[in-house]
Amino acid sequence: MALDRATRKKLKREERARRRAERQPSVLVQEFWNLPNMLTLGRIFLIPLFVWLTYDADPLNSLWAGLVFAVASITDVIDGYLARKWNLITVVGKFMDPLADKLIAMAALVMMVRLGRIAAWVVIVLLARELIVSGLRTIAASEGMVIAAGQEGKWKTSLQLVGIISLCVHYVHPLQVGATSVPVDYNLVGKVLVYLSGAFSVWSAVVYFRAFLAMLAKRGGEPTGAKSV
Repeated sequence: MALDRATRKKLKREERARRRAERQPSVLVQEFWNLPNMLTLGRIFLIPLFVWLTYDADPLNSLWAGLVFAVASITDVIDGYLARKWNLITVVGKFMDPLADKLIAMAALVMMVRLGRIAAWVVIVLLARELIVSGLRTIAASEGMVIAAGQEGKWKTSLQLVGIISLCVHYVHPLQVGATSVPVDYNLVGKVLVYLSGAFSVWSAVVYFRAFLAMLAKRGGEPTGAKSV
């Protein structure tokens, strides 16, 4: 009897193992394992390294922090390009890509405030804008509406990324211009660029909000049963 019970348990284990081996991976798992998504995941893994480099913020570590953030910014461009070129735009990528961008930008801005390299109110404006626009996008998507990003939003992103890299470098370093070496205060350059990105952030948020209200008004004026495109 004991032998029969042990045999049955063994057969059940073998059957479960066979079913697991035959089971197809879920769609999300299949979508996850592609190069664009791996690059996006790599950006997230760079965040602890970036925070560690900016914690003491001596001149060498500041340079390395700027390099790490620049690499993260470049991979953001590359993974988007590869996803479109290879037709690898997935649900996982749509979730992870903006998440990775916001996480590393937020980590960088918070660390810059901690180091006293940028005013806290600017960071509050930038983060508040991201939360507001993300919330509007979620509502718009749930209603089947698509609001394209404007040029002002692209300027905001470009200025913010270059500004953060400059703030990471922070110290005065010589810049070779032809035969002349010009000292550059990277903290000052970074502050100017981040302040400009703050202005573009507010502008883009206003434009986005107006577009959202216009689409709601358009839908509200449609006859009953009409479908919004």
